[in-house]
This record gives sequence, C-alpha cells and structure tokens, in this order.
Amino acid sequence: MLDIPIGPYAYLLGQYLGDGCISIQVRGNPKLRIATCDDYPAIREECIAAIRAVAPSSGVSVIQGEGSSEVAAASVHWPCLFPQHGPGRKHLRPIVLESWQRRFALEIRPDRFVRGLVHSDGCRLLNRVRAHGREYAYVRYFFDNESDDIRNLFIEGCQRLGVEARHSKPTSVSVARRESVAILERVVGPKT
Repeated sequence: MLDIPIGPYAYLLGQYLGDGCISIQVRGNPKLRIATCDDYPAIREECIAAIRAVAPSSGVSVIQGEGSSEVAAASVHWPCLFPQHGPGRKHLRPIVLESWQRRFALEIRPDRFVRGLVHSDGCRLLNRVRAHGREYAYVRYFFDNESDDIRNLFIEGCQRLGVEARHSKPTSVSVARRESVAILERVVGPKT
C-alpha cells in the first residue's frame, strides 16, 4: 500500500467514490470502471493518468457510450486499494475509509481527494443574483451525492483545506463563501 503514489491515489479515490465501481470479470479479475462525461476530456485524461500511476501494469481502456465514456482497468489489486467495494449501490451501504486511506486522502492530499470528488459528482457555476435593484454574479461550487458518508467525506476534505462547505439540500453540499471559493478555484478550477 505504501508504494502507491499518494496524490494520484487520493484523486482516484475521489473519482471512484463519485462515479466508479469495481466489477468482477468473467475470468474473476476485478475491473475498476469510472464513468466520465464526454464534455470534459481533460478530466478523463486526468483519470486515466491517475489509474496509470496507481496501477502501472494495468492497461487502461476507454469504452465510448452515449454522452459519456467509461474508463476501465483490470487489476487484482483494486479490491485492496478500494475496500469500500461491495454489492449494491454506495449510498445504500456504509462508506468508511481505512486508516491508511484517511491519511492519504484527508491528511496528506485533501486537495487531490476533493478535486477527484468534484470532478465526479460536483460542479462549478456562476450564480447570478438580483437584489436591491442590482445584479451581480459569483462563482459557487456544488457537490451532489446520495451517500451521507461520501458527502461527509467531501465536507471533511474541504475543512482540511480551509473551505467552508455546508448542506444546501439533503443530497447537495454548497461552497459559496468568497474565501472558500478562492481555495477551490486553485484546487479544482473550471471543469474542462
């Protein structure tokens, strides 16, 4: 475990928790699969680079879908690297990080972890407000996930970065304060 590159792993963990899964192939080999939106090719490339860094002996394939592509790689190590793997949807089962994962993703590289989460289940938008006869706009971030555990990991990652994040809806977390948005602008920036 300690030989894996921490930054790429923290990013890939965020991607996995948001839009990833591990499936067992016909021959019994685990395959990591991450859904990526075709509108953001740079995010797909970053995901591919993270997989190659974490599992350099695994071949990475991209399976084109309608509007999205699946980035996939087989490796016997995926269940060890992502012990959150299990049957059923992530929001219907507990998602708890192992102590080494917490150290990598929340203590050492919360920036990469939060970036992976936002790239999978987050967005950056321009919020337009009209008040007192004036109109103004500001950048805001949202993170949407049905899993309470994953949303709380996002909030904890943000706190480690000095970012104030709070629930705006039952399954949505918002980052709107100017200072917090400025930090996420450096860590995440616009999706491309």
